[in-house]
Amino acid sequence: MASAWDLSTLIDSLQRDLQAQIDPQNCVMVGIYTGGVWIARELHQRLGIRTPLGELDISFYRDDFSRVGLHPEVKASRLPFSVDGTHLILVDDVLYTGRTIRAALNEIFDYGRPDKITLAVLVDRGLRELPICADIVALKLRSNPGDYIKLRGPNPLSLEFLPGEEVSPA
Repeated sequence: MASAWDLSTLIDSLQRDLQAQIDPQNCVMVGIYTGGVWIARELHQRLGIRTPLGELDISFYRDDFSRVGLHPEVKASRLPFSVDGTHLILVDDVLYTGRTIRAALNEIFDYGRPDKITLAVLVDRGLRELPICADIVALKLRSNPGDYIKLRGPNPLSLEFLPGEEVSPA
């Protein structure tokens, strides 16, 4: 059975928590393709951040890039500002294993050295493989490896959860 959430309420939560932690006049925001960029566009506008929005494609930075069956749709990263010395807000849609965020951090540091990075995610689904956690989370779920959580969009945006089949030991 599929579940859906009110994205407006979830984005409101991210906005509220970010407003309490950032100065929109002295930070930069970067979204991770694709869902993180969609969420970041909305947050960037709502928060009134001065600098243009950055967009990051971490495809070539993933540690599982060469796995059989991985065929990413590679997009160009765009960081229209210097990251050196900034408070960088990194936005993604779903935090799962931590590998996407690790790849994003590696790419960001190829551009420069921010003073601080705040990670904001729409959904934290647990089941981490790397010791990475978000600073700001709109929705925490405890999911199973076979579950499917996907942000669809960009117009309209919707978040879908499809529970996977339980696998019982043989």
